[in-house]
Amino acid sequence: MAHSARRDSPELPDFSVLKRLARDQLIYLLEQLPGKKDLFIEADLMSPLDRIANVSTLKQHEVDKLYKVEYKPVVSTSDQLCFLIRPRIQTVKWVYVVNADKAAGKFKRYKIIFTPQKFYACETVLEEQGIFGDVSTDEWAFYLLPLDEDIINLELPEFFRDNFLEGDQRWVRTGGSALHLFHSIYGPFSKVYGIGRCSKMVYESWREQVKEGEQKARQAEVGTVFLIDRDVDFVTPLCSQVVYEGLVDDIFRIKCGCVEFGPDVTSSDKSIKVMLNSQDKVFNEIRNEHFSNVFGFLSQKARNLQTAYDKRRGMDIKQMKTFVSEELKGLKQEHRLLSLHIGASESMMKKKTKQDFQELLKTEHSLLEGFEIRECISFIEEHINRQVSYLKLCPLSLYFFTGLLPKDYRSLKAQYLQSYGVDHLLTFANLKQLGLLVEQQPGETLTVMESKMGKLVNDKTAGKLTDAFSSLAKKSNFRALSRRLSLVPKSDEEYDLRVPRDMAYIFSGAYIPLSCKLIEQVLERDGWTVYNGINHLFQLAILTMSFIASDAQRIILVMFLGGCTFSEISALRFLGRERGYKFIVLTTAITNSARLIEAMLDNHV
Repeated sequence: MAHSARRDSPELPDFSVLKRLARDQLIYLLEQLPGKKDLFIEADLMSPLDRIANVSTLKQHEVDKLYKVEYKPVVSTSDQLCFLIRPRIQTVKWVYVVNADKAAGKFKRYKIIFTPQKFYACETVLEEQGIFGDVSTDEWAFYLLPLDEDIINLELPEFFRDNFLEGDQRWVRTGGSALHLFHSIYGPFSKVYGIGRCSKMVYESWREQVKEGEQKARQAEVGTVFLIDRDVDFVTPLCSQVVYEGLVDDIFRIKCGCVEFGPDVTSSDKSIKVMLNSQDKVFNEIRNEHFSNVFGFLSQKARNLQTAYDKRRGMDIKQMKTFVSEELKGLKQEHRLLSLHIGASESMMKKKTKQDFQELLKTEHSLLEGFEIRECISFIEEHINRQVSYLKLCPLSLYFFTGLLPKDYRSLKAQYLQSYGVDHLLTFANLKQLGLLVEQQPGETLTVMESKMGKLVNDKTAGKLTDAFSSLAKKSNFRALSRRLSLVPKSDEEYDLRVPRDMAYIFSGAYIPLSCKLIEQVLERDGWTVYNGINHLFQLAILTMSFIASDAQRIILVMFLGGCTFSEISALRFLGRERGYKFIVLTTAITNSARLIEAMLDNHV
């Protein structure tokens, strides 16, 4: 079932050192507040913290009680309070407990640890609250959390909205610092390719930190690096995921590499939390597979497991003793995991084999191919009128992005607002701001846009890099672009999902992710090359950087700024198996269609 890597594939670096560094720094910061203390942790830091330092580790360093930040009055009898929080103004304002304690005549020691960094705005809020001199502040530079042998997460879901929608660039420095930390341990890099405006800024931030820091000669463990903005490719996260790991994330929500399976999966009255990584042998075999292939594998796995159990029959005492000591424990663990994944697959099958889901996939594929658009509009209108959750209306955003006629836009917008409320006027404004709402003018083609964009390329006085590939997305015909880059395979060819021939298998053979296609093209040609008819657009959109000569290496770091999907990770793993590369995915967050749309909603909607 799982495809074996090529024999000449390189070994990935050991990322356990990143956890040790983060843990040691946190312990150092906690020990700066000697004696017993209560620790208040922001909710979205609970899971990442557990991967770095569990409760017993914290207890060893005099943390008495743990509390979750819930924006309620603080109830603590300790004389020392430590707050581990994100640099968010709302959370900083909550620390007004200091003033309340002073008014009650209680004098305690307070420490705020910001992670991954401290912003000036947070200190300003402390000053406005009148408590700046009463608390000590520090930074926990917790940038990189390894989730698996090839996935590292910054756990910053707000990066996408803040940077691409609000234009708030405060996380650029964080991205540069994360890359700098990675480079200081696993670098130097041989080549760096940037795609997008944010990528350029992160690159420049990283280069500044490299110049400021001490240079040490090291053996490089990573060769080429790609920095990719999420707004380069909005189509991929808007498509429904059909690889196993992506479906698990869509339905059960994978948080920090862990998923909670409910009673419908466990066949009991209890929920179970399961770590999903390469250590789970069953999961590792099916995580990148198209869902249609998973049940066949799990059935075969169950038969193999039963055969292994049946070996006990006819054993003598010595053989039985060896079997129990060497094999039985592993078989029981594999049996438990197999049962959970069969339960999860059955649960997903019930939800995803309904007619609605099949029609959804058909609609998405038609939009990507540019066929049967009237039927697609009818599908979207039906779901709007039925008031299906707006988080599930990805085809609407997909249609907006691939280009729609003004009359269709007016009609769909009116129906949407009538169904979900006028508050969503702000949602439409956000879609337009992100470049996801593209009104295609009749007769406007990619060739027309090339001539317009070409003038910008030749204008050397322009100076500033534009919004990279998002410029192309906002002004051109997506379907023409996809034909030029062969993103949509020919529909008249039968696609065997059991033996995929390219990365399109992650979307049932309907679409190759643009982000992954660009990486493939660069690796094939060892750099950016001329694309038929759209050379100017690529020169404008893509910045290429090369420095620090080193031996060619086949370990590739891909950094997604704004989040990436499990489907993209599966596609890169496929590409790596086919070409003898190993990909490391470094992302600000794991995203999917629902999370992407949720980020576009106005905060009060």
